[in-house]
Parts: sequence; structure tokens; C-alpha cells
Amino acid sequence: MIRNESITRVAMFLCFGAAILSLAVHWRVTTTQQQSDNSAPNRKFPGSIGETAFGASTTGQDSQQNSDRKSGTVSQNVARDTDIPNDSRFVGAESAPKENRNTDTQPKSFFTQFSTQQKTASKLGGMKMQVVVDLSDRRTYVYQGDLVIASYPIAIGKKGWETPTGSFQIMNMQHDPIWRHPITGKVFPPGSDSPLGERWIGFWTDGRNEIGFHGTPDIHLLGTAISHGCLRMRNSDVRLLYDQVKVGTLVTVRD
Repeated sequence: MIRNESITRVAMFLCFGAAILSLAVHWRVTTTQQQSDNSAPNRKFPGSIGETAFGASTTGQDSQQNSDRKSGTVSQNVARDTDIPNDSRFVGAESAPKENRNTDTQPKSFFTQFSTQQKTASKLGGMKMQVVVDLSDRRTYVYQGDLVIASYPIAIGKKGWETPTGSFQIMNMQHDPIWRHPITGKVFPPGSDSPLGERWIGFWTDGRNEIGFHGTPDIHLLGTAISHGCLRMRNSDVRLLYDQVKVGTLVTVRD
């Protein structure tokens, strides 16, 4: 009787131990499966933003991403892609070729325009420059070939000191000229406040007196007949004209 009770207890302990072992195995299997499920999204969605940005394995892209990490491209993609909603798919790889096509076409357009401008400038550069003074509308026109490239308002000679008409050539050019009054003989020092302004471009002389383009501080008198035959201009305009012409340039003065 006592022996039967001992066998029964041993059997009960074995059953109890087997139950505990079974629970332990079940818990271990469950834990392992949960850990596997938690890491599964990265493998199931190879196109997700996180994977592409941080270099998780994607077919055919590992070598490219390794190269990009060295050059800093991946870090730029991460910064740019953080604004994309979490439920959106990463499309940077598809948009890259479009950006490359745009950068290919823009330089072609730029260089085409630049080439056209260079050809035009070269063509104009071979044409002679001439200056036409229209006394009736009180303006000076600069021509390159048949094209007017500049126009400036002027003051012209007053009655008794009319600006001579005809065809002439520029004879002399000066920076910051000194002016001697034709009647009083008073000498005025050079400068922007001088009656001759900052530039002198002479095209007529009688052997004693000269007539030409020059600057003036009295810009409110432009458009009037006020000078002793010269053509007064704004200092800013006469500087431009000075750079556009040279000794020998044709000057035509007409009524």
C-alpha cells in the first residue's frame, strides 16, 4: 500500500514538471515570434522612407547607397524626405532622372542664347560708329551701322552762336578739360562743376575756337538753345558717349 502511494506521488511530480516545462517552452516560442514580428516591417516594405534613407538593404541599391554615404548624398536625402507623410512611398529615385534632364537642357539653352548674343555683338562690332545731332529735337543719336544704340538730350548754341551744321569728324577728346571763356578769357578749373563738365569731345574748329560735346552742371538747361555753339550733356551721358566714340568718328549735325 505504501509502495503504491510513493509511485503515485512520483507520477504526479513528473506530470507537474512536464506541465511547467511545457509552459516555459510555450512562453519562449511566443517571445521569439513577437520579436520577429516587430522587425518584420522593414523587410516587408523595402520602399519605405526609413529604409531608403538609412541604407537598409534594397535590391540593386546597396552599392549606390554606400557610394552616396561617402559623398554625403544620403544625409541630404534624409533631410529632404522628412517632410514626406509617413504613408507616402519614397519617389526620390524616380525624380532624380528628371532633375538630370533639366540640368542637361538648361545649359544648352543658356549657351545657345550666349552664342547668339556673341554673334550679334561680333556683327555689330564690325560696323562703323557715327553720331547724328538733331538740333530740332535737341538730341544726339549714336549709330552702330544702321542701328541706334544710344540717345542723349542736349543743349545747343543760342542765337548768334548757333551750332554749325554739316558733316565733321571728332578731332580731340579730353578727360576733365579746362575751359576758357571765349569772351572774358576767364579760365575755369576741371571737375564736375566746370562749365565743360567731365569730358570734352571736339569736332569743329575755326583755328581759334572749338565746338564739341561736353558735360554741364546745369542739367536743367538741357533741351534749350543756351550755349556758345557747343552741345551740352549730362556728365553721366557724356562719359558714356566718350566711351562709344573715338578720334575720327563721323559727326553729322542737322537742323
